[in-house]
Amino acid sequence: MLVLGGLAVAVAVFDARGKDKIAEGVRVGTVDVGGLNEAQARKKVRAELLDPLDEPIVVRHDGQTWELTAEEAHIRADVDGMVREAMRRSQEGGFLKRAWREATGGRVNLTIPAQVDYSRKAINRFVASIKEDADVEPVDAEVEFHDTSLGATDGRPGVKLKARKLKRRIEAAIANPDARRTVRATTRTIEPSVTRETLAENYPVVLTVDRENFKLYLWKGLELEKTYDVRVGQQGLETPAGLYHIQNKAIDPAWNVPYSDWTGDLAGKVIPGGVPENPLKSRWMGIYDGAGIHGIDPSQYHTIGTAASHGCVGMRIPDVEELYDEVPVGAPIYID
Repeated sequence: MLVLGGLAVAVAVFDARGKDKIAEGVRVGTVDVGGLNEAQARKKVRAELLDPLDEPIVVRHDGQTWELTAEEAHIRADVDGMVREAMRRSQEGGFLKRAWREATGGRVNLTIPAQVDYSRKAINRFVASIKEDADVEPVDAEVEFHDTSLGATDGRPGVKLKARKLKRRIEAAIANPDARRTVRATTRTIEPSVTRETLAENYPVVLTVDRENFKLYLWKGLELEKTYDVRVGQQGLETPAGLYHIQNKAIDPAWNVPYSDWTGDLAGKVIPGGVPENPLKSRWMGIYDGAGIHGIDPSQYHTIGTAASHGCVGMRIPDVEELYDEVPVGAPIYID
């Protein structure tokens, strides 16, 4: 009886010592709360789990820095609930099991998952703001039009943020007190659709007209192929300056006489192609608003090199016939 009584007293003593404490070996997330009462455990969990999460997440890339604070991310943790769960699991098995564990220094190898929550919408907004700052659109190479030459600007590659990868990195760090709070953003290079090397393929044929020097230049693959002497529009009826495209082409074109002071009694008439009276002669390449490139009568070849037309670019007939075969509809023509 004395032995049994002694055992009962010992069990009661050891149970009393252990029933208000979390069992050794119990962790809340990464925080060891074994041997602590609830108040002590709450204090330790806040200090080691929640307080480190108050430090902002910092994202760095190419000399730029962005920060997401705990308040903006709405970081929160149910510390009371996690500690209560640790205590509840420690008390499982009854007073005999508690007493034996207390007497022998036994442990409960148990981890209560850290219940840390945050706003995923806030992270999405944060990553979107970084993307807006970090992304750079690629720039295609372009032709620069001049009267006597064609230049070209180099294309520039763009930059695109690896947004999904960055989001994963932030989510991996934001609720982990042991993780580094600084995250490196990564990007990928976006090549331009048109590079200087491929630019010539987009401009197989280009025409430029130098009105001041009465020259027309034929370019192929952005290289000068041939130069022609021309006449251009006279004062008041100037050949229109700017960048255009060849709108249409015709062999032995009919001439629809415009209503203008200089057309006199011919205004509104149609002069058929192939007749001596047709001033367009054998070839026509339309440019803009009735202006185009065409041949002129040999009797007017002396006007080549002058401003003598009514707005069109005039050429010798052999020249315009040669040029006609080289220039497709849609080819750019820059008139300076």
